[in-house]
Amino acid sequence: MAAASLKLSVALACVLLLSSAACHGLEVGYYKKTCPRVEAIVRDEVKKFVYKNAGMGAGLIRMFFHDCFVQGCDGSVLLDPTPTNPQPEKLSPPNFPSLRGFEVIDAAKDAVEKACPGVVSCADIVAFAGRDAAYFLSKMKVKINMPAGRLDGRVSNSTEALDNLPPPFFNLDQLVASFAAKGLSAEDMVVLSGAHTIGVSHCSSFVSDRIAVTSDIDGGFANFLRRRCPANPSTANDPTVNQDVVTPNALDNQYYKNVLAHKVLFTSDAALLTTPATTQMVRDSANIPGQWEAKFNKAMIKMGAIDVKTGKQGEIRRKCRVVNH
Repeated sequence: MAAASLKLSVALACVLLLSSAACHGLEVGYYKKTCPRVEAIVRDEVKKFVYKNAGMGAGLIRMFFHDCFVQGCDGSVLLDPTPTNPQPEKLSPPNFPSLRGFEVIDAAKDAVEKACPGVVSCADIVAFAGRDAAYFLSKMKVKINMPAGRLDGRVSNSTEALDNLPPPFFNLDQLVASFAAKGLSAEDMVVLSGAHTIGVSHCSSFVSDRIAVTSDIDGGFANFLRRRCPANPSTANDPTVNQDVVTPNALDNQYYKNVLAHKVLFTSDAALLTTPATTQMVRDSANIPGQWEAKFNKAMIKMGAIDVKTGKQGEIRRKCRVVNH
């Protein structure tokens, strides 16, 4: 009777919290019996890379987002091109050449395979690595209990990345619709946008619609960017600039202060001030200590449950860059 009531309460929780990780077969401590040290192993590898180069941590958080928004959180972003699939996600314009961190996932997978061969999916390693990068870059303020149990997908298509990843020129309605298609709310979108407090952007991602035309960007900040970016960026001349010039290597709430000051790179960043509701979310994240970190924690878990593959839908890859044969 007790077991039946427990199942009923879990089912009810799933109805009330449609995107909770538990509803997707994910659980915290998923590998505690099969590979008890996996999370410590991944954390050690991430720490090595992030302490050498904070930008690598920004890349890992971005990789988690880019993986989950295309085919779900299934490690499909890791797959290399092959003769039968010459254009996987990683070669799509939103990912190439800007997405970083693949060597961190390779190193973590190698270390995990030595400890527990054939047990831990690459999709879960991407999720753990995104979690750990957030932990280190936030000076240990963002502590995410990341559930696991994802399987690796076998499909990776560059066109799907273009179709599913919101570009930097999206307006607010387009952003809200893009996140809603993945089961995420407008607030989740505002909260996850805060990851733009770290990392760099190529000039080509913002010059044409932010500083080459009239926009709401702060005049002094626009001049600062003009000094660093060519008027017409090309593949041969496309420098990078920090997304957050105030605290470029810290995962913190400075991004929201930058949004309010009109000192952000993307149209999609400035778009957060389009409505009173999203503007208030930005203000609260900028001004209430600890609020953004707590919400980011929850939003990362929610994002990590998008379209998770189970059973015969997926596999546990032996190497993260290739499907099993």
